[in-house]
Amino acid sequence: MSLMEFPCPCKFHMPLLLLSIAITIFDPALATKDCYFPAIFNFGASNADTGGFAAAFQAPPSPNGQTFFHRPSGRLCDGRLIIDFMGQSIALPLLNPYLDSLGTNFTHGANFATVASTIIPQRSVVPLGVFSPFSLGVQVTQFRGGVFATLIPKEEYFHTALYTFDIGQNDLTAGFLGNATLQQVNASVPNIINNFTENVKNIYNLGARSFWIYNTGPIGCLPLILANFPSAEKDSYGCAKQYNAVAQNFNQKLKEALAQLRVNLALAAITYVDVYSAKYILFSNPEKYGFEHPHVACCGYGGDYNYNNNVGCGGTIKVNGTEIFVGSCENPSVRVIWDGIHYTEAANKVVFDKISTGKFSDPPIPLNMACYRNFPRH
Repeated sequence: MSLMEFPCPCKFHMPLLLLSIAITIFDPALATKDCYFPAIFNFGASNADTGGFAAAFQAPPSPNGQTFFHRPSGRLCDGRLIIDFMGQSIALPLLNPYLDSLGTNFTHGANFATVASTIIPQRSVVPLGVFSPFSLGVQVTQFRGGVFATLIPKEEYFHTALYTFDIGQNDLTAGFLGNATLQQVNASVPNIINNFTENVKNIYNLGARSFWIYNTGPIGCLPLILANFPSAEKDSYGCAKQYNAVAQNFNQKLKEALAQLRVNLALAAITYVDVYSAKYILFSNPEKYGFEHPHVACCGYGGDYNYNNNVGCGGTIKVNGTEIFVGSCENPSVRVIWDGIHYTEAANKVVFDKISTGKFSDPPIPLNMACYRNFPRH
């Protein structure tokens, strides 16, 4: 039996509870109160990993974590991620990584995201390869076999929790850095999206109802791409135009797939969150938000973008016989990019403040109303 075929062992056959959920989700006239999310279950990659990869393999070294935690926190960031700001905004504690919390009570949810995770399983996985062995299908299996089985006393949380997904960028990166052409990467997108939607269906069949799903960001604006493909055509804001076009193609296909899921999953409240546009603003108008040098990594080494494939933030590199520590820039709060791939806490905060309003979502539902299929417009 494949990961996509597991049967649902759900115990949620309670007519009154389902009727209540159906009324709440379908009647926008009732959508006058904030949603109650007692828990968040997050699935994704490094942009949302709060320590899963660190628990399973290797923890990100200092200066990661320096701004907020004042020590490495398992995050590839100087501080908090979007998922951290999300939890704090709805009065939940910081989300524990599943791989660092085996055997504990996931009362307020769990984070299954790990650095380098993909939607489609990859052949080259750590510790010998590049990508995480915890692809989206594996994360869903962990949810079903771990948290789902341990939270029976709180089974109502499975209906009322918020389910967030931030994954897909690494699937595109795998193609870009694996010598695939842009056309070949674009051609792989439908399969990636189909795999993603099957996993969403599996989560839905286990009782999930409220989904907050991010598209992928402007990958062509990252030092990772700009340094590796220096001849790529740039747009007026210095981003690699064709690479962003691939991300936009992915996003359009995702948006279309989620629209179909809303038809197929009658009780699901599915919000498509355009994080691409929210992040792109940081590159097109950085001064407005107090940022400078938007394409230059804060923690990195070398070249126009302060990024080197061979050494990451917190590593050391030998230059002319001298060991150099790859440390942080003087003030991460005025930088958009932390390490060449991931965003600074300051940038994550701006992005969260934007997307939580619903202005970047389809339908345009704010985070605190994400349990409703339709949000009344006044």
